[in-house]
Amino acid sequence: MKTKTQLCTGDKVRLNRIDTDYDAGERPDDADIAAKKKKLNKKLEHLQEKLFSSRGHAVLFVFQGMDCSGKDGTINHVFSEVNPQGVLTHSFKAPTDEELGHDYLWRAHRQVPPLGYIGAFNRSYYEDVLISRVHGTIDDDKARRRFSQINDFEKMLTENGVIVVKVFLHISKRFQLEKLIARIENPHKNWKFDPSDLAERKHWDRYQECYEDVLTECASKKRPWHIVPADDRSMRDLAVLQIAVDTLESLDLKFPPPVPELQKLLPQLHAEQQEEKDKSE
Repeated sequence: MKTKTQLCTGDKVRLNRIDTDYDAGERPDDADIAAKKKKLNKKLEHLQEKLFSSRGHAVLFVFQGMDCSGKDGTINHVFSEVNPQGVLTHSFKAPTDEELGHDYLWRAHRQVPPLGYIGAFNRSYYEDVLISRVHGTIDDDKARRRFSQINDFEKMLTENGVIVVKVFLHISKRFQLEKLIARIENPHKNWKFDPSDLAERKHWDRYQECYEDVLTECASKKRPWHIVPADDRSMRDLAVLQIAVDTLESLDLKFPPPVPELQKLLPQLHAEQQEEKDKSE
């Protein structure tokens, strides 16, 4: 079952040429999607156990996308079936005073998962070359210097065992509008509505330009961007699940070797087990 995810490794990206949705003939039916998700969830659960027990790598998923692209929902659906103790998530909001007192990568570096863990960033250090650039708090020259710094930061993480997986959830402007309207019309979704989303929507074209630069300048064969069509929630989650499974499978994870000394404990434990069985009969 193929998804329309595009892999960006450094060539110029034009977002208006990349689909955000699936045509009727391209999309499997819901039952097939659900069956594929179930299979991938089982694989991911097993792979996460290997990752956690071996402690040789960490995997950091960086989720970016326009407002209403579903970053929270994707993280929830993709990692809901794995052991929650092995997944660390962080949502990046406006910087605090403490964070502003440090370099812009400081707050992100603090949240990088330790070896053995999966980490998921809802937004990330990329906000410091996106929203800051759109609103003019940094100029284009400073943004491009930061591209180089971010590339070095991700290279450093990779060389120290942290695999960085970057996912851009690609939605249409029409889809975003539908979601904003739904958040107002449905009383149970009012809490999701943020008036600032309407203000940011006015900068849609500039955000697209800045994202195109990020997806081009901060991509390589070793640390590509995955552009995932996200107008269709079910196919979005399936695509990201597939990326997660493929990433962990590529690490050739193995459980730690057996501990032979533990075998000496078995006779005693089996005897105790038999005693408990005899008592219960």
